[in-house]
Parts: sequence; C-alpha cells; structure tokens
Amino acid sequence: MQTVQVNASKRYDIKIGSGLINDCGKEIARVCPKAQKIAIVSDDKVYSLYGSILEKALSSIYEVVSFTFHNGENSKNAGTLITLIEFLAQNGLTRTDACVALGGGVVGDICGLAASVYLRGITFVQVPTTLLAMVDSSVGGKTAVNLTSGKNLMGSFYQPNLVLCDINLLKTLEEENLKDGYAEIIKYAFIADKKLYDFLLNKHINDDLEYVISTCVAIKSDIVNSDEYDTGLRQILNFGHTIGHAIEKCSNYSIHHGMAVGIGMAIISKGASKYAYCDEDIYSNVCELLDKYGLKSTTNLDADELFNATLSDKKRTGSFTTLAICDIIGNCNLVKVPSNDVLNIITEGIKG
Repeated sequence: MQTVQVNASKRYDIKIGSGLINDCGKEIARVCPKAQKIAIVSDDKVYSLYGSILEKALSSIYEVVSFTFHNGENSKNAGTLITLIEFLAQNGLTRTDACVALGGGVVGDICGLAASVYLRGITFVQVPTTLLAMVDSSVGGKTAVNLTSGKNLMGSFYQPNLVLCDINLLKTLEEENLKDGYAEIIKYAFIADKKLYDFLLNKHINDDLEYVISTCVAIKSDIVNSDEYDTGLRQILNFGHTIGHAIEKCSNYSIHHGMAVGIGMAIISKGASKYAYCDEDIYSNVCELLDKYGLKSTTNLDADELFNATLSDKKRTGSFTTLAICDIIGNCNLVKVPSNDVLNIITEGIKG
C-alpha cells in the first residue's frame, strides 16, 4: 500500500492499495472519531456492485444510511444536489457525522459539494471506484455540479478528510471507463513527469496500477499544496480540459470526460504549435499515447461551436483565457491568450 499526504487547508491521507474498502470503518473512525451516522452517497450502478460491501464495513461501527442517484454526467446538476442535502437533513446527520462518496467523479463532486454546504461543512470521505477518480477528481478538493451554461460552474473548494483508493474496485470497470482514467494519466505525464511518460510509452498502465496511481496522486498533491484555490500553478492540471469541457458540453455529455480531455490535449497541442507556443513534436507525442491507449485525437465538432462553449470556461478572465500548454514532455506553461485567439488555435487544432 502507498500513502500520499496532502497538506492543504486540511491535512489528509490518500491511501492506494488492494482491499481498502473492507477497512473503511476503522479508517473513517481515525479521521472522524465522534461520528455516529454515515451517509453513503453513490450512483445506482456503483451501489449495486459495492454498496452492500461498504455498508457491511461501516455498520459494525456506525448507523448507515444510503443515497443513490442515476448513473451518469446528466445527474450532476443542482436538482440532485438539493435532493441529497434534503436527504442528509431528513436523516438527521449532525456536524460530527460524515458523508462517504462511493463512485466516480460525478459522485465525488456531488457528495463533496453537499458536504461542504450542509450545516456549513461536515466530514467528507472519498472511496473512488474509477481510475479517473483515483488519479484525479478524488484529490484536491474541487467539488461542483454543472449548470445549463457549462460544466462545473457551481461548486466549492472543500478538501476530503480521507481518500481510499482500492485498486480491486477497478476490476468491474468497463474498458471505456478505464480509458477515461488513461487520458488523465497521460495528462500527468505531459505536464509533470517524463519518467511516467516513458513508462506509459514502453509498458502499460495496468502493468503497475499502484505505481501509476500513486505517481499521479503525488503530482497532484504537490500542486494542490502550492495552489489550493486554483489561482496559478494548479491551472496546469487543465491541460486538455478547456477544450475537453467544451467537447463534453457540445456533445451533450455523450463523449466521456477522459475521451474529451484526450481530444482536447491533441487539439491544443496542434493548434498551439502553429502559434509557436510549443514544438510540433508534442502533438505527435500526445497522439502516439492516445492511440496506444485507445483514445481519440480528433473530433467532428465545429470550431465555432467549441469556441463558444469555451467562453463559459472558469479559466477565462475578462477578454483573456488561460491555456495550459506543454512545451516539452514533463513541463507545462500557462499562457494568457486573448479569448478571440482561442478560436484560431481551435481551428488550427481540428484541421485534418
């Protein structure tokens, strides 16, 4: 088992290993010693697989209640959030009790946001069940739901008290969901770790999941420790995301987050190279890894449509948008670009 510690406004451990779900009760007791009641928050698909296992692990110590919603990005909305908060109130959770997010990024985002506002903040534990959530969304304290105008536009920064990454939970994950995680792992290699890039190129992620997950988590924890509230360095984590989020929105979320981020990394690298923000080799390097792991690098979506979707991106300030652009493998720069020039970069990036 590997343990990575985050030292942000809240200090907490991220544990990576096998069988951790079975120890969830005693692990939560360590960080939440006064809790009497635990609310498990999950989606219907994940709960059918692991809900009873987690309930069993917790029920010998706590009174357990469970809240589920329909699986998928379309459930990540204000309606689901309010319904969850009402559920917590109706079941009498107090400020010393806790919410446990059992699921992927959608579950973690909704549960974390609810925990941050219910009674002005209660204990929040992440038990991610997807590779994407383990390497990225469960760490760092960003919680949010989507609005009709765009992705993640209503949220808060609220660090969890504990993250338990049980690698065994990935065994039931479908290939398309694994690919979502592959894309984020590729992102980490390009923005911060040439050694990880070499591993991804010469071996396979599944050859050593504990190494890959712990490496990505360590990269993110270092960045979060330096810039918890996303005002500077942390924005390098958005490599591929500005355009990726636009792709998700324009496809009505039929294109999964990881697939969209992969396409976004390719588009931004190709388009940025035309304006000398990075070398053309970065684009070919990105495409090589995307192809190896079964991810796409192109989209049929229109440049104008994608550009209009980026105008609601959180990285836009006034008439400028901050783009994360990798100039060499293992390094990422933040480039402040006039928002109108983003259209030109996207246009170049999607050319055949």
